[in-house]
Amino acid sequence: MGEDFLTLAQLVDIVHFAEAGPVNPDASVDIAFIEGSISTPEDMERIRRIRANSRYLISIGACATAGGLQALRNFSNATEWVASIYAKPEYVQSLSTSTPIAQHVKVDLELWGCPVTGPQVLAVVRALLFGVPPWYEKDKVCLECKRRQTVCVMVAQGVPCMGPVTRTGCGALCPSFGRDCYACYGPAENPNAESLARRLEGLGLSPEAVARRFLFINGAAPVFAEAGLKRRETAHD
Repeated sequence: MGEDFLTLAQLVDIVHFAEAGPVNPDASVDIAFIEGSISTPEDMERIRRIRANSRYLISIGACATAGGLQALRNFSNATEWVASIYAKPEYVQSLSTSTPIAQHVKVDLELWGCPVTGPQVLAVVRALLFGVPPWYEKDKVCLECKRRQTVCVMVAQGVPCMGPVTRTGCGALCPSFGRDCYACYGPAENPNAESLARRLEGLGLSPEAVARRFLFINGAAPVFAEAGLKRRETAHD
């Protein structure tokens, strides 16, 4: 956020933000921004306490909104993974799944992205301070490319791109540099994941490679999980 953090500090009283100084995890607040997924029993207890102490609870980032990279465990045997890595797996207090905040408590707003941006957070705070519903992007990355007159990497170069099913918010950053979108902002509004999966196969990707495109940063988002698991089943048949 840079210098904009100073602007934020002038708008609100920050009562708990360990990285910036104040530490008071049990304070009652008007707005709570939550990052990270629910991956341990302690996470489950903590998020309930935060919800009880917050007027607005806003989840930010792919981990909080869709389980994040930790959610890769959801598609495998997490117990076997832990046992194969740690000499004393019984000391690792970890859930077998990684799940978004909204699966456990009421969430008032989700800010997707890996990572979110400073302007996203500031815009939400300003909207709430003025008593209006926050506005956030739902358009697809493809529309952002059109607005910025960025040449489509999938049409022009045959590069497998997740832009047709991914919400914008990054400013179509990767396509503007000639590379494919990898869905860091999660599913857009009304994504046709099955259609894109077929197109990616038409570009030469194997079913498993297509599955990995969907089962990635936001892989636990239902529409991505469904498309990815379907292709993974095809790959294993």
